[in-house]
Amino acid sequence: MRIARYTTGEDPTYGVVEEDDGQLVVLEVQGDPLHQPVVFTGVRTRLDDVRLLAPVIPRSKVIGIGKNYADHAAEMGGEAPAEPLMFLKPNTSVIGPGDPIVLPRQSQNVHYEGELAVVISRICKDVPLERVQDVIYGYTCANDVTARDLQKSDGQWSRAKGFDTFCPLGPWIVTDLAAGDLALTTRRDGETVQDGRTSQMVHDIASLVVHASAAFTLLPGDVILTGTPAGVGPIVAGQRVEVEIEGIGTLSNPVVARD
Repeated sequence: MRIARYTTGEDPTYGVVEEDDGQLVVLEVQGDPLHQPVVFTGVRTRLDDVRLLAPVIPRSKVIGIGKNYADHAAEMGGEAPAEPLMFLKPNTSVIGPGDPIVLPRQSQNVHYEGELAVVISRICKDVPLERVQDVIYGYTCANDVTARDLQKSDGQWSRAKGFDTFCPLGPWIVTDLAAGDLALTTRRDGETVQDGRTSQMVHDIASLVVHASAAFTLLPGDVILTGTPAGVGPIVAGQRVEVEIEGIGTLSNPVVARD
């Protein structure tokens, strides 16, 4: 299923995106499908007539994974770490499809980082490898936006990766997806700048969930960003970044300067 969070001008609601007669429609569901079974209300709306929102607002945290593709680690001047390198992004950094990435005044070198995001389905801690699939709700596209100059000057990554709007997610969550070998493409103003596959991760999805849950209690809706392939680069106001992942769709966001 493709689970979307959206609005038609009123309070946000959830729905399942399906194709009907050659066009995409959203079938509204009761409540939050992360916390209850999918029950349809009978309301159907053309996808073109809704505004998609971030498909999930993490209850507590977004867990990022750094340098999880060897080629990206090399382009950053190092090697992939022996264990997953984790950092946190606040849930206030999350935005949805079409929402603007706002460049902060403090940085002169903001980069895109297209990534696969894992959405957690239940409260869990110390998840064993054989139970990982039991705690994954689904997958979505992400852009781990990073103020590269602040990342270097601060010596740690909280500010550089935690600004408001620095975690676009969407367009929806796909719940029935084998995510181990998917094409991941990032485009800047239509030009392909990242072209990788999730199979190139140094630490695979299951290993990341095990590692993260050994450190943190994971809550329903928490998100794990799985790392970015090579090809990261700067963005400036007026540009648009698209992250497309095979089997999921495309997350597209404009870039604006802060007023």
